[in-house]
Amino acid sequence: MKNKQPSVMKRLLKMLFSRYKGRLAIVILCIFAVTAGTVSASIFVQQVIDRVIYPGLKFGYAAIKSTMIKLLLTMVCIYGTALCASIIQTQLMAVITQGFLSDVRVALFNKMESLPISYFDRNLRGDIMSTYTNDVDAIRELVSQTIPALVSSSITVLSVFVMMMMYSLWLTIIIVFATVVIFIVSKKVGGGSAKYFRKRQASLARQEGFVEEMMHGLKVVKVFCHEEKSCEDFDRVTEELFQDTSRAHAYANILGPIIHNIGNILYVLTAIVGIVLYILGVKNVSLRGIAPIDIGVVVAFLSMARQFANQFNQVSQQANALVMAMAGTRRVFAILDEPEETDDGYVTLVNAKIDEGGNIAETDEFTGHWAWKHPHGDGSLTYTEVKGDIVLDNVDFGYVPGKTVLHGVSVYAKPTQRIALVGATGAGKTTITNLITRFYDIADGKVRYDGININKIKKADLRRSIGMVLQDTSLFTGTVKENIRYGKITASDEEVYAAAKIANAYAFITRLPDGFDTMITNDGANLSQGQRQLLSIARAAIANAPVLILDEATSSIDTRTEALVQQGMNQLMEGRTVFIIAHRLSTIRSADAIMVMDHGKIIERGTHESLIAEKGYYYRLYTGAFELD
Repeated sequence: MKNKQPSVMKRLLKMLFSRYKGRLAIVILCIFAVTAGTVSASIFVQQVIDRVIYPGLKFGYAAIKSTMIKLLLTMVCIYGTALCASIIQTQLMAVITQGFLSDVRVALFNKMESLPISYFDRNLRGDIMSTYTNDVDAIRELVSQTIPALVSSSITVLSVFVMMMMYSLWLTIIIVFATVVIFIVSKKVGGGSAKYFRKRQASLARQEGFVEEMMHGLKVVKVFCHEEKSCEDFDRVTEELFQDTSRAHAYANILGPIIHNIGNILYVLTAIVGIVLYILGVKNVSLRGIAPIDIGVVVAFLSMARQFANQFNQVSQQANALVMAMAGTRRVFAILDEPEETDDGYVTLVNAKIDEGGNIAETDEFTGHWAWKHPHGDGSLTYTEVKGDIVLDNVDFGYVPGKTVLHGVSVYAKPTQRIALVGATGAGKTTITNLITRFYDIADGKVRYDGININKIKKADLRRSIGMVLQDTSLFTGTVKENIRYGKITASDEEVYAAAKIANAYAFITRLPDGFDTMITNDGANLSQGQRQLLSIARAAIANAPVLILDEATSSIDTRTEALVQQGMNQLMEGRTVFIIAHRLSTIRSADAIMVMDHGKIIERGTHESLIAEKGYYYRLYTGAFELD
């Protein structure tokens, strides 16, 4: 991990400067101006002692009046400039910080949209959300405070060091020795701090993931009286966070006092050596060449030694934020570096005009007809009408290597056919639909759509040709109209109303407080489960895709509502190739073909009547000889 940290910081700075190069250049100039004001204080003290106080005591006030005025005006100008520069710096950093955080969040969200479904199957939503909140907030501290402080301290240390070299080589040697001690201590203590701050960020993500999970399943927790056990589990997760945070801060909080006391020792040692050198220089003329130092230099050097030590102390105070930001940045980059969903397809979906002779022509107008636009190596184009002919040919698949969940599955869905997939939980029904939509890619075999290998079809175009209604509905914050229009973003209001009527959702929507303009929040918590499912069906209806997947689409709808919906569902399925996954076997009696699955294999296939006549697995399911798991 240690050898990666510089590359993380380097990458973060590269992102920052690539977006705000001009503004950051002004900020750095302002830091130089502020630093000049800080460093000049020591020079001012030395000049006052050597050019004002001593001459004033010796020759009187009149002799040093002009010199004092010049020094005062010079310092007023320097400090005035430093004040203006400080104001400009803080204002610019506020803009840069918020803009950069916005850029990071946009980059994270855009990346998330390009990641495959498998990534979200492997990672907790709460853990991902922690990256958006805690880790990005740690970067805010880094950009707004830590980086400017480090730059300012670096410039100050370098400037003060040069000034000290000009004043006294011997006193500077003491400073160099103290600096080496500070670096050794910082490396030792800071290494332990970094280790536990990385653990802290991971523990914090686990805690947020746990809270998100409990909130999502709060009804289940309460109905099974699981509150006490949930509290115990939360205490355990929180204790891990407490231990990691305590250890991280224990190391980090030790560093500041250690460096502060080293600075105090350095101050005393500088004062002693400086006075000794001054006395030696006064009493022994032969030593003045070795140690040409006076009281003004000693006093100025003490001020510079204090400034020098304070800069290291300031850096140590930023250690917590720096290490935490590095851990958070590493987690942000871990998401940004995730492999995106690959897409090698080149066949696209286009609007088509089909003349009486069956000739297909591409058009920009919406015609209700679709075609696959297939470019070839010789530069020619061919168009294939989208009919919804889906074929899975001897398909093998596993979600993880070495564990196959589909074994030699073959399914033939002719245009406008209704194919039902039946079987126990885990039999592989939903997996088949995941392969058709290319949420996952097959390990072996072929999947063809209208005779075209789906690997050749661009994923966005493939999915645009497939409508889907899932068991778990997902509604988004917005109006009812906007949620239905999710299936077709350019749909008119009339199309929205027509889709709602197809799903038999129109009546209940018009009874809502604001009708189609009623706001939906919290995933449709203000609607019943059945109403949410009806909106999901309406969304599929407005998409008007040639292929439709119904994955337990009516499982959340009561029998009475199902009867009302069935007519709309039949209208929705009319003229489309439909894959129906259902545990409620009464809903698939009219299917053209029923595939009975068990442990990733199709063990029976046929119509409802033919399978009943065979008196096999399906017959026993249907008659209740045994039930689905």
